Amino acid sequence: MTAILTGVLILSSIALLFVLIRTKLSFEWLRRFALHIVIASLGLYAINYSGLLSGWEIPLNPVTIGTVMVLGVPGIALIAGLRMTLF
Repeated sequence: MTAILTGVLILSSIALLFVLIRTKLSFEWLRRFALHIVIASLGLYAINYSGLLSGWEIPLNPVTIGTVMVLGVPGIALIAGLRMTLF
C-alpha cells in the first residue's frame, strides 16, 4: 500500500513540475513567496531587537511570520497587541 501511495506522490509531483515549467509563471510565485517570508522575518527581527517593545518579544515562528507575511504592518501591530493583552 505504501508503494502505491509513494508512486502516486511521485507521479503527481512530476505532473505538477511539468505544469509549472510549462506555464509562463513558472517560479515567479515561489520567488515572491520567499521574498515575503524574508521581509516578514526581518521585520519581526527588527522589532524584537530595536527596543521598540521594551520587555516584550514577538517569537519568530511560522504562525507569526505567516501573519505578518499576509497582513504586513497591521499584522505586526496585531501580534504585538495580542502579546501585550494576553500574555
